[in-house]
Amino acid sequence: MNLRPDSILTPEAENFLTEWLSPAPYVTAHTSGSTGAPKEIRLSKNDMRASARATVKFFGLNEGSVLALPLSPDYIAGKMQIVRACEAGCRLVAERPSSHPFTEYPYGECSLIPIVPSQLEGFMQSTVNHLTANVIIGGAPLSPEQERVIIENGISAYATYGMTETCSHVALRRIGEECYKALPGITFSTDSRGCLVIDSSTMSFGRLVTNDMVALEDETGFKWLGRYDNVINSGGIKIHPEEIERVLAPLLPHGTTAYVTARTSDRWGQEAVIVTDSATLDREILDRLKEILPPHTSPRDIVRITSIPLTSSGKIIRQKIND
Repeated sequence: MNLRPDSILTPEAENFLTEWLSPAPYVTAHTSGSTGAPKEIRLSKNDMRASARATVKFFGLNEGSVLALPLSPDYIAGKMQIVRACEAGCRLVAERPSSHPFTEYPYGECSLIPIVPSQLEGFMQSTVNHLTANVIIGGAPLSPEQERVIIENGISAYATYGMTETCSHVALRRIGEECYKALPGITFSTDSRGCLVIDSSTMSFGRLVTNDMVALEDETGFKWLGRYDNVINSGGIKIHPEEIERVLAPLLPHGTTAYVTARTSDRWGQEAVIVTDSATLDREILDRLKEILPPHTSPRDIVRITSIPLTSSGKIIRQKIND
């Protein structure tokens, strides 16, 4: 199928559509760079179609649907929204990315829109907010405050789990719930490390072993715990920085950026510390965390740096502290 003729495309979307409709069996994409240098990969168009069909089926999209695109087609999330519209044979309305997506949206009801967390505030203020049936949010984690805003405003929104190699998301978590649920054709298991293993009956990778530690609910659902690469081994106790950050986030002053990482310790081998570029975060927060977190898992210090590096999609690039 193809896009409806009343679709509205940006030049970047038109360029991708030309690549998509070319005879080549693959599309060139780039990984996010959150766990290493971004790399160029080739994605099978058949895999992209399979991924798009799963999302189309999950949300019940059809020829009468309207899909909005406020993301760049240079990245997998933008590419896949175009492919979804092609697979559903529906209308696509694209605009150049901004922090205030679709301030004016005179296109009727929007069936599905993908955004990144940095666009959420602008989305809440836009006209498209009140016309959108479903929102998918990826690229970086949502803060607890952002999730609260979504829930309080009654928005039907989902956090995505996936990567460039899986042609965007393979699972969705409804905001307000803990577990990610598999898309059609996807099942899950774990390896000996407790990391997620993705099995697909429709995509060429077949089986993909990740470095994401999870608590498996069943073969189609899991709770995400954190990255295996980020685990801190402090005196034999394994600490998930992401779990601490979920507790830390509501305690941070508004506008403060911080993350938890490992620092070398003569006594414990490693210890957890908070890294921030804020001059106002004080040690009182360490005492508050000790009252909340399990014994021996609380951060032991605050490390201040000039600035926290981020990927283009807003993910924190974590750095371990050597001393």
